[in-house]
Amino acid sequence: MEDRPILIVDSLNVFMRHFTANPSMASTGEHCGGFIGFLGGLGNLCEMFSPSRLVVVWESGGSLRKKDTKSDYKNGRRPPKLNRYYEDDIPPTAENHTMQVSLLVKALNHLPVTQVYVRDCEADDVIGYLGRYSFGASRIILASSDRDLYQLIDNRVQQWSPGQKKLIDRAEVVKKFGISAENICTARVFVGDPSDNIQGVKGAGFKNLARWFPELASDKFISHRDIVAAAQNLRAAGNKGQVINRIADFGPQADVSWKLMYLSTSRLAGDQIQKINGQLENQGKSDKMALMRLLVQFGMQKFDINRHFRAINSVGR
Repeated sequence: MEDRPILIVDSLNVFMRHFTANPSMASTGEHCGGFIGFLGGLGNLCEMFSPSRLVVVWESGGSLRKKDTKSDYKNGRRPPKLNRYYEDDIPPTAENHTMQVSLLVKALNHLPVTQVYVRDCEADDVIGYLGRYSFGASRIILASSDRDLYQLIDNRVQQWSPGQKKLIDRAEVVKKFGISAENICTARVFVGDPSDNIQGVKGAGFKNLARWFPELASDKFISHRDIVAAAQNLRAAGNKGQVINRIADFGPQADVSWKLMYLSTSRLAGDQIQKINGQLENQGKSDKMALMRLLVQFGMQKFDINRHFRAINSVGR
């Protein structure tokens, strides 16, 4: 296994953290905090982990297969809450968001970065495929605050949380939830995910699931159907708890939630996998002058690119 990890970035997740929090403005008067924060943060990650390869995965807008499974999947998502301050109270706009993302794609073409974008599937599913199947025994670090990706954590895969500013490994998952990374997706089936409009069992949380079903803390995979069967056995043995009763009756909904939450190749079509593999063959070319011209063109000449260019340009060297 290589000492230097492969760094896979959940780009929209990381971008939105900066877009909502970074107040940087270009000389043109446009907000550019998402761009500046993302590019600077990418340099910081390269300094921190010295990756042998850098892969940035873009969100395509949603999975048609998951929508077919549950038509209201992710419906009603709230827009991100902004915690940056402007004296003139400049509002975010879809045009500004799109501009910054488009500019990032162009900028990363001038750096040794592989960008992956596949239509009609989620970045999570692409990252799941990359993490499990694309890099053999190589060590992998996933950069994202998305807990959906915890299920990918194992002996060679860790997750860097930008919010917690720490690496999440198998031991950390058990410490935090009382449930192993192997079974975190099983537990989430019953906890639910309101942000994706996936309803769980009322009253079910990680702590009580870990207490009622201690097998979830083991490295052995426990399926959601195993948990439903265990709850039915508890009910048959005289446990009259309301939550246990709800879990025992949750089988059909659990099957749907598992299909939505578990990251597997079944969420990807053959041509999508082929496109992922094809894009992995491509990598941006290091061109500092072209990158600087791009920054000047969009009024970001005050951004000190030197340090971050050096850090990102060290990828694979």
